[in-house]
Amino acid sequence: MLFDAFREVVGSLPGASLEVKFGNKRTFCVGGHMFARAGLVGQEAPLYGFKAGVAFEPLIEQGIARPMPYLGRARWVELLRHDALADDELRDYVRRSYELVSKRRR
Repeated sequence: MLFDAFREVVGSLPGASLEVKFGNKRTFCVGGHMFARAGLVGQEAPLYGFKAGVAFEPLIEQGIARPMPYLGRARWVELLRHDALADDELRDYVRRSYELVSKRRR
């Protein structure tokens, strides 16, 4: 998924906002808490990250993702390639991450 499509997906979620943190990382937050991240290697090839919850181990075991630095202990992953998942799969994971983070903050 290209960054513009990713930004469109997360931007459609209620209360989602975009912030630039950690240097050049685009972070997507709800209620002030991050639920997704796009580390831009190049405008066309970002590395996406999200809170994976129960999918944490399977994504890593499949060689699709690695534990996100500093956040792996909280079950966050960073995809190894921007096209590691089909667009619809990435969309579902981001929505689940949003739900996990927003539910926890209520």
